[in-house]
Amino acid sequence: MGSGPRYRWVVLVVGTAAQAATAYFLGLAAVTPVLREHFGLGLSGVGVLIGLASAGLIPTLMAWGSAADRFGERWVMASGLLGAAGTLGVLALVDDAVVAGVLLVVAGASGASVNAASGRAVLTWFPAAGRGTAMAIRQTAVPVGAAVAAVALPPIADAGGVPAVFAALAVTCLAAAVAVAAFIREPPDRPARSTRPAARAREVLTDRRLQRLSVAGLLLVVPQFLGSVFLVEVLHGGAGLSLAVAGALLGLTQVLGALGRLANGAWSDRVRSRLGPLRIVALAVATGFALAAVLRPGPAVLLAAVLVPAAALAISWNGLVFTAAGEMAPRGRAATAMAMSNTANYVSGAATPALGGLVADLAGWSAVLTMGAVAAIGALLALRHLVEPAAESLPG
Repeated sequence: MGSGPRYRWVVLVVGTAAQAATAYFLGLAAVTPVLREHFGLGLSGVGVLIGLASAGLIPTLMAWGSAADRFGERWVMASGLLGAAGTLGVLALVDDAVVAGVLLVVAGASGASVNAASGRAVLTWFPAAGRGTAMAIRQTAVPVGAAVAAVALPPIADAGGVPAVFAALAVTCLAAAVAVAAFIREPPDRPARSTRPAARAREVLTDRRLQRLSVAGLLLVVPQFLGSVFLVEVLHGGAGLSLAVAGALLGLTQVLGALGRLANGAWSDRVRSRLGPLRIVALAVATGFALAAVLRPGPAVLLAAVLVPAAALAISWNGLVFTAAGEMAPRGRAATAMAMSNTANYVSGAATPALGGLVADLAGWSAVLTMGAVAAIGALLALRHLVEPAAESLPG
């Protein structure tokens, strides 16, 4: 097996595929009717059930990141994927909702290993000049994996019910574990790693720069999730567009957001900065959401013309924050730093839909859009005067 410079693309492809394999909890939303019937749940119950996978992910990201820094990403990712595969396999045999919920927590906790470690693989294999683009490709894994699962799982459910759904997801995670074990490795020019990283995990948690970057990411998740979760409601119920048109515009938003991630990664490589493009994107998101809030009572077409690009921009920034976290990390703690950033993002992602729904009920959709604009401005303030490492001093 090769280990030269071209091999980094093998590592990127395998790491991206492994990350996509762990997006099963998002794809499960496509088979909620059969989940409800199988487990005897109502709408709120099935929502809680699916959300439990994310609940397992949040508290384990930092531990997996620290393990990746200490032991390397290969076996951390492989063991987590094997754990997810085994848990999903057991889920195929379960028909009790409470037991299924517990197992989904375990599956989410296991899959978090890939989320924490695959970014470190990109950071170690790719030089600074190409890292932004590579990380952007990796960051498309979750929406792509969710989209594939959303297309593939309904016919599987029709053919074999819930057991077939979980069995298929288990096989996918098992295949990803085998691929990771076979192809993920340290770069040949990587210095030998000591038993422990040079810096302690506590140094990541107390690093003021990483704290501010994590706060910025947490705040930018607010317009990201408001745009993704409520765009159809704003355009359909709030502005009068047909449900079909509003749904199509949501799909367009997701596609533009994924393309934006790739464009932002390439942009950051070209200008040799992650935070410069990030600040510009945050300002554009704030401007777009504020303008949409003003236009919300106006013509639906004009509102859509402003809100769709703003919501797409709100999806496009993740790779910039993720890469910056790894590059700012204390020596030997890149995965821990990226896990810290991602934990903040997931906490915000869990809270934003509920908070946005409450604001909509109390004050209407213009207030929700204003909330997105204010959060983006807060992210800009968190990034103010934040300094990133010089390009020539970056790892890789």
